[in-house]
Amino acid sequence: QVQLVESGGGLVQTGGSLRLSCAASGRTFSSYAMAWFRQAPGKEREFVAGLSRSGGSTSYADSVKGRFTISRDNTKNTVYLRMNSAKPEDTAVYYCAAALVLTKTGRMDYWGKGTLVTVSS
Repeated sequence: QVQLVESGGGLVQTGGSLRLSCAASGRTFSSYAMAWFRQAPGKEREFVAGLSRSGGSTSYADSVKGRFTISRDNTKNTVYLRMNSAKPEDTAVYYCAAALVLTKTGRMDYWGKGTLVTVSS
């Protein structure tokens, strides 16, 4: 069982930066691939970024590529999402997720409750 708790959400201006954190419980954090998803009002949840168990392999949605960076610290059981050059369309609830096998379809094994990011224009 893995419990995930996101933090770091809030209000940011267009062009600004924000760093989201996701703290995981349990001793097996390094066994899981991690990902961030987001859901904007009235839209379906979508994949944002993913990271392999070791952190050596990453993947990004085209909409955030070059602006967002996903990383992890296995010594702290934490995964991060650095958001740069924020755009109003990045406004959403951001969810952290864990799975033994990374998938972009949302079929992850564990989910956090989400943190709201609002980008003002």
